[in-house]
Amino acid sequence: MGDGTTNTIRPTRGDIASALDRFDARTVPLAGRRAAAVVIAVMRGDDGTPVFPLTMRPTTMRAHAGQFALPGGRLDDGETAVDAALRELDEELGVTVGPDGVLGRLDDYVTRSGYVMSPFVVWADAHIGDVVPNPAEVAHVFAVQLGELDVPTEYVPLPGTGERLACWPFRGDHIHAPTGAVVHQFCEVVLHGRATRVAGLGEPRFAWR
Repeated sequence: MGDGTTNTIRPTRGDIASALDRFDARTVPLAGRRAAAVVIAVMRGDDGTPVFPLTMRPTTMRAHAGQFALPGGRLDDGETAVDAALRELDEELGVTVGPDGVLGRLDDYVTRSGYVMSPFVVWADAHIGDVVPNPAEVAHVFAVQLGELDVPTEYVPLPGTGERLACWPFRGDHIHAPTGAVVHQFCEVVLHGRATRVAGLGEPRFAWR
């Protein structure tokens, strides 16, 4: 499990819940698209600092192989977005969180691959070392300290689209939308109290499939 070295940021459960409660998250109708959900699960790090798991998908997966991802996936029939987020967290990482652990949500993000992705933030009363990755869906787990988020997001034009491509710098790499967009908005809303929107942040072409 990867750990980064960064400045310590220690928001409490109440701090995060309050910031999300003040944020007016936007939902998007499906309009023929498919529904999916992802989750930022705040857990305890080795020194008690809040962290959340970020995964690397196996190179053998059919879709988005080898890409950074938050736990998540498409909704099952009759399932709500928040229930799907909690189910996927359990299935991918073995982390069980009940409905009372849900702190709030961020804006829906419409992906180029035809999904409306609903992001949720939960408080997992567990240590990051308790994570048990499902090897079919997770090749590696990074324990992301919240201080690692507080770096300037980089923007470059996405040729032929008129959109900006947002790149979140992470441990010598860059993470793009949609995952990078969710993480960027989480940082803006939770760490800075800014109602920053991310719907206009484009995705790299390799994420369109």
